[in-house]
Amino acid sequence: MKKKLTNLPPTYNAQKVEQDIYAQWEKGGYFLPKRRPNTKTKKPFIISLPPPNATGTLHLGHAMMLAIEDLMIRYHRLKGEEVLWVPGTDHAAIATQNVVEKKIWQEEKKTRHDLGRETLLRRIEEFVEQSRGTIRSQFRRMGASLDWSHERYTLDEGLSRCVRMIFKMMYDDGLIYRGNRVVNWCTRCQTTLADDEVEHRETTATLYTFRYSKDFPILIASTRPETKLGDTAVAVHPDDERYRQFVGQTLTVSFAGKELTIRIVADPVVDREFGTGAVGVTPAHSQADAEIAERHKLPAVKVVDEAGAMTDEAGPDFAELPVSDVRTKVVAWLRKHKLIEKEETVPQNLTVCYRCETPVEPLVSKQWFVAVNKLFELRQDTLGNVRTEKGAIATLKVLMQNAVESGQITIIPDRFQKTYLQWIYNLRDWCISRQIWFGHRIPVWYRPKADQPGAGLEIYVGIEPPKVDGWEQDPDTLDTWFSSGLWTFSTLLKQDGTAATLENWQAESPDLKRYHPTSVLETGYDILFFWVARMVLMTTYALGEVPFRTVYLHGLVRDKDGRKMSKSLGNVIDPVDMIDKYGADAVRLSLIIGTTPGNDVRLYEEKIAGYRNFVNKLWNISRYILTTTTATDAPPKAKTLADRWILAEFEQLKHVVAKHIDAYRFSPAGEALYEFTWSKLADWYVETTKVEGGKDAILRHILRELLVLWHPFTPFVTEHIWQLLGESKPLISTNWPKIREVESVYEFSRIQETASAMRNLKQKHGNNLEMLYIVPGSWHETLATQRTLIETLGRSKINFAEQVPADVPKRVLDGATVFAMAATVDKKKLQTERDELERYITTLHQRIQSDNFSSRAPAAVIAKEKERLQQAKKKLKHL
Repeated sequence: MKKKLTNLPPTYNAQKVEQDIYAQWEKGGYFLPKRRPNTKTKKPFIISLPPPNATGTLHLGHAMMLAIEDLMIRYHRLKGEEVLWVPGTDHAAIATQNVVEKKIWQEEKKTRHDLGRETLLRRIEEFVEQSRGTIRSQFRRMGASLDWSHERYTLDEGLSRCVRMIFKMMYDDGLIYRGNRVVNWCTRCQTTLADDEVEHRETTATLYTFRYSKDFPILIASTRPETKLGDTAVAVHPDDERYRQFVGQTLTVSFAGKELTIRIVADPVVDREFGTGAVGVTPAHSQADAEIAERHKLPAVKVVDEAGAMTDEAGPDFAELPVSDVRTKVVAWLRKHKLIEKEETVPQNLTVCYRCETPVEPLVSKQWFVAVNKLFELRQDTLGNVRTEKGAIATLKVLMQNAVESGQITIIPDRFQKTYLQWIYNLRDWCISRQIWFGHRIPVWYRPKADQPGAGLEIYVGIEPPKVDGWEQDPDTLDTWFSSGLWTFSTLLKQDGTAATLENWQAESPDLKRYHPTSVLETGYDILFFWVARMVLMTTYALGEVPFRTVYLHGLVRDKDGRKMSKSLGNVIDPVDMIDKYGADAVRLSLIIGTTPGNDVRLYEEKIAGYRNFVNKLWNISRYILTTTTATDAPPKAKTLADRWILAEFEQLKHVVAKHIDAYRFSPAGEALYEFTWSKLADWYVETTKVEGGKDAILRHILRELLVLWHPFTPFVTEHIWQLLGESKPLISTNWPKIREVESVYEFSRIQETASAMRNLKQKHGNNLEMLYIVPGSWHETLATQRTLIETLGRSKINFAEQVPADVPKRVLDGATVFAMAATVDKKKLQTERDELERYITTLHQRIQSDNFSSRAPAAVIAKEKERLQQAKKKLKHL
């Protein structure tokens, strides 16, 4: 039998133990997926970590992701399941290249063109290697039990080969094509952006209503009159009587010094109630206009170039001038010729680049696209419910819809299922080419057709480069989401595989067979479309199966006032700084407890400090047990009412915690643990040990299993205490406690209520009360037999009485009444409380009677204030 411990410090020192404990876990191989004897028939539990961008340090969103995912991983590991948590980083092409280019310009005043492609890529790789090291360190500081042997990077050769293979497969299936289409163009980043890579800013703009010329019969309206230099039509609604006579006409006008040929077309997409009911069609600079042009076979005239300047097509007066300058000149020309009917300020959703916030320029460009509405035959199909009348034929859009509608993927919270499906419904072909140097270079090569000089280019698409000279590779790179869309399965393929087909590569990849589909994708709701939907698209196409079974979406981390954290606001919290100050367990708890899926969470330093205090409370409870009890192999045996109660409560806790975690209700699980630990165990049961002895076995038993329950939430402090218990193997590798059948004990709640009433009376009427009185009523037997315990817990001596005297302070319970004799009440304290309450009532009354308050405050607020006033008056009467 081991002796009780002594000399444990009164305060838990997270900084002293956390990194050593993580090193022990990692060295012991406890993060590796292990098949236990009892898990042969169980499917492993797998999470592919959403790879953070290789741009530097992590933020609180990453910290929340790690806390939630590590909770799930540790829980399932303790449950005896084989678990795999795949770590990695994303090359994040645009973001990473921007960071490095900016750094080079600040330090050397050189652009990427000054350096050249190869030199820039080498500089980026050096930066990425350093930042990946920083990210790994931060993962470890958070306690993330990742399988580092499976670490991946989206530019690893194995993953890059997978990217090239999937590109070729989609190209061969006719799903990838190159064409001239309107794209979102960032004039700063000098690249295209997908529809979900742009953001919208609410602002205002001037809407000009005008005619192209004095004799033009139709008024149009635009906030960008400079783009009207590229108009080729005016569209009206087919049923609009005002313009029916003009439909089909082609008119030639002189607009701002340029001759335009304008066709009047009828199209049902035009809203005849908006503006003049007529729309100037600019096919080269509007996606909506491009669709009208396609239906009516209209030409597209590009008047704005990739640098944000006007092209030669805009006319000699404007060519090469910045767009903003030309807008001013065109408006001046319209005013000079008295063609403006109306100018008004209107709200505008300004489209900006999601990276640099530069206004996006819609323009026609030759790019690579993924066709989402084109029918193709599935190479592999385990999805079901996707066949058309032609057999195993579908579109990518149908696959994405079916994966969720069929229930093969569950989205938590379920309200985001509707959001996901609505986005899929509106999905257009996906532009996947980017005009940057860093990333997966498009696996397409060109050369002039040797047998047909001047007849165009021959194209080669392949996993490997052409084996003969004369070919030049496409200079563009792929959208980052193309490669990260393959994340759940590209990371599990045999990384040095050389198979020529995906099917053969799968066959030689045992990890893919065992661990895919993954169990859960946990990520922020803000990348539901950026990434989650892309993974569904790419995986269902390539493998014919879903990438994951469940999608758990967490919210954004905001500051105390609900504002988004940003450097400009000065409200950014660095998770590593908080770990240094309060410990990783406190940071984890602050990101889990109080958090609900899909909803934003507020985080501030005081909240983290509060959970640091709780971690110290857990330490002190453990310290008390370790220093006052002796280790024993004897099973816990209840001898008293308090013993039976705490054991029953603990068994219920184990059931509740497991039920909540299994249902992805992590906060309620943490709240139940918190309430049991602080209130039931520390405030009540530990107090009984001052009266009742012989509790060593129960205290040690509860502490041991409570540490297991807390481990997914607070891995460091629990592992440290576990080692002090002298257990034979680390906590991380032990088993989740089994639930035992015990009877509920209701009698102890009577003791708790009575003791709480006693404490409350003492607090309200003077802690110098040495004697309280109880009229026991129906609780007589319980209170009489547990008198000593009640006096200890209630912190006062008690006498039993037959009735309650009039006008004495009292607390009425269901089966008893606790009161204090008037002579023993602290009258001075009562008078102080009465004076404060009277001042409060006066303040409330004045506020409610105020004209300013009654006329401006919402009805609900006024009602609440009136309710407070009534409650205060009631309390004053009692005093």
